[in-house]
Amino acid sequence: MEGLEAAEIYKSRIGYENDIFRFDSQYFKNEYLKEDVNRKKYENNYLGQIAFITDGQHGYHEVDENSPIRHLTAKNAKGWFANDIDADRIAKWVDDNNKRSSLEKDDLILSTRGTVGLCAIVDSDVLPSNIDQDVARIKFENKKLLPTVALTYLNCKVGQDWLERNQTGMVQQGIALWRVREIPMPIFSVKFQKIIDGIIRDSKNHKNNSKEAYSNAEALLLETIGLKDFEPSTDPVNVKGFKDSFLITGRLDAEYYQKKYEDYLGLIRSYPNGCDELQISCNQKDSNFTPEDKTEYKYIELADIGKSGEIKGCTTALGIELPSRARRKVNTNDVVISSIEGSLDSCALVTEEYNNAFCSTGFYIINSKKINSETLLVLFKSEPMQKILKQSCSGTILTAINKNEFQKIPVPLIDKSIQESIKDKLTESFQLKKQSEQLLETAKRAVELAIEKDEEAALQYIQNADI
Repeated sequence: MEGLEAAEIYKSRIGYENDIFRFDSQYFKNEYLKEDVNRKKYENNYLGQIAFITDGQHGYHEVDENSPIRHLTAKNAKGWFANDIDADRIAKWVDDNNKRSSLEKDDLILSTRGTVGLCAIVDSDVLPSNIDQDVARIKFENKKLLPTVALTYLNCKVGQDWLERNQTGMVQQGIALWRVREIPMPIFSVKFQKIIDGIIRDSKNHKNNSKEAYSNAEALLLETIGLKDFEPSTDPVNVKGFKDSFLITGRLDAEYYQKKYEDYLGLIRSYPNGCDELQISCNQKDSNFTPEDKTEYKYIELADIGKSGEIKGCTTALGIELPSRARRKVNTNDVVISSIEGSLDSCALVTEEYNNAFCSTGFYIINSKKINSETLLVLFKSEPMQKILKQSCSGTILTAINKNEFQKIPVPLIDKSIQESIKDKLTESFQLKKQSEQLLETAKRAVELAIEKDEEAALQYIQNADI
């Protein structure tokens, strides 16, 4: 019996908060049962009793690139604060016909299909917006539970466990809207709620300031190389002779010769402080390393790269368990750049935390003695460099930029004083983002402690936290 988990449940208790009458062993894990007991230290209300809950439109919706109305899906509920990254813009009539799911400030959105349980709070920076059918809109109708506190509870272990416990499905997991309405929500004291609310609001402010610091770094770079207000050509026609095209580049596709690319390249190459090809200005690390079978490594892949140039996390595994593409080793202050079209903006700065980690062979790894790593990161994530990377991509099934093309990319030799200013702004951005994440972790752990023990223990934890 060693290692076997067992729970004894009275038949009369099987139906408790279990309207669909689940009786599989998974539903009655000891961990879940303990959380049920701990949550009962507080008054519990079903989520549907304190909030209006609905999903987005079902079926057809019209995309309108000129519309201000964003169409948020499950991916936009990642990271606690709703974002509009890669969100379509939908026609006004779609929003008008689905006002029940038209979002407002301080609504929560919760993914209900696929990756169930992603929960984020809506702020004015993503409005106006609406949602699709795989996302639930949660609009609080009274002040019994603050939206930020509900957000923290749904993202903490107890909330996530309940969602995991109650999702169903074979091929694709999901949780029905009626079940979302039955999520039991502990009602914490007003004092505790206000403290958690303050932490979440501070986290959001830190995140906004982090974005602003990054934007300032990028603006400084673009202004320095003359691209701040640069408008490339929109002329769809460019006439090239055979000796000025294929004999030089080996490319016959029309996309490669669009004038806008020539404009970007011309401006960078004319930078007053000078310009070198990447193979001259940078050191490229392209040696393969074979991990040792029984040694544990950190492994960074494409999904681990954040939108702001940070590494969000990694996989930790023994060498024998790593995929065959895990063959490149990175070190502190390296810059990793995706070689795959469609994810060229997945660039990141390697921090000390990921020193000696492995990464996928789908990345190029560079550093430079002429340009600091922070400036390299901002440069390669900037719109001009992204256009140049895109121009250089080739292939059929998997379009990517090959090593030869990558090494020929022109790199402006930014003035040292400008580089230091960019470094300072990017360092500030990363610090603010880290502080934002620490605040979220503090709030989450405090709510977990309030449920496991009591609010006094949670408040003591907050007081001792380094935030």
